[in-house]
Amino acid sequence: MSLEVVSNTKCFGGWHKQYRHDSSALSCSMRFAVFLPPQVSKGESVPVVYWLSGLTCTDENFMQKAGAQRVAAELGIALVAPDTSPRGDGVPDDPEGAYDFGHGAGFYVNATEAPWSQHYRMYDYVLQELPQLVETVFPVTQQRAISGHSMGGHGALTIALKNPGRYSSVTAFSPIANPVDCPWGQKALRQYLGSDQQAWREHDASVLIARGGSMPMLVDQGDSDNFLQEQLKPQTLANAAEKSNYPLTLRMQQGYDHSYYFIASFIEEHLRFHSENW
Repeated sequence: MSLEVVSNTKCFGGWHKQYRHDSSALSCSMRFAVFLPPQVSKGESVPVVYWLSGLTCTDENFMQKAGAQRVAAELGIALVAPDTSPRGDGVPDDPEGAYDFGHGAGFYVNATEAPWSQHYRMYDYVLQELPQLVETVFPVTQQRAISGHSMGGHGALTIALKNPGRYSSVTAFSPIANPVDCPWGQKALRQYLGSDQQAWREHDASVLIARGGSMPMLVDQGDSDNFLQEQLKPQTLANAAEKSNYPLTLRMQQGYDHSYYFIASFIEEHLRFHSENW
């Protein structure tokens, strides 16, 4: 699979790189970003944390705003950040131009409904195609962890819970924890997956965590988040984890909102959490 270099910038002794490639899973051109820590230049292979971003974001938001590279360089961790959805000519978008569906809002599922099913297969892209590409091209190990924010937190939690053993650990900031019961989730799941709500439940972290498991999980949620009650519902996730005895650590962070200021405040702890669980 050929990669087109979009940018290449030195950062904390390592390199932040952007690439574009043709995705067979999504039937379009996709862009993703990689931070390779300085250990790579010394001939070492390093583990990977995959970061999934939220609504309206691209690969750039996390890499530019989270301040994760300093700690990743210290710990010897590669960071990989894909775009949040397929884009480009011929890729359908929300007909009303809404921010919470279509371009920038792939929701990390495999769509089954027309016209979305041809391109909107972010679940396969994140789980299979992108890691295969990364592990073929870059000097990384098969030690993987996954993290994300908001819609990306939903994606990280659900992909990890559906694939035990593939990731060493999972973390999330402000995840959409119960999408079958919130406006963002209901809109996306209905249009991507159709009216069968049982299919929706297969992409709901609160449903999946109730089935049990043992993967280490850390979730941070700001208690001043404007979306907390209507859209995010962390307590539903916590209640389901308690009933199934799942090892979830949920931290309510006083005064923090939904922004990247929140993520930047705690991203170091998340990366160290992953590093401790390889």
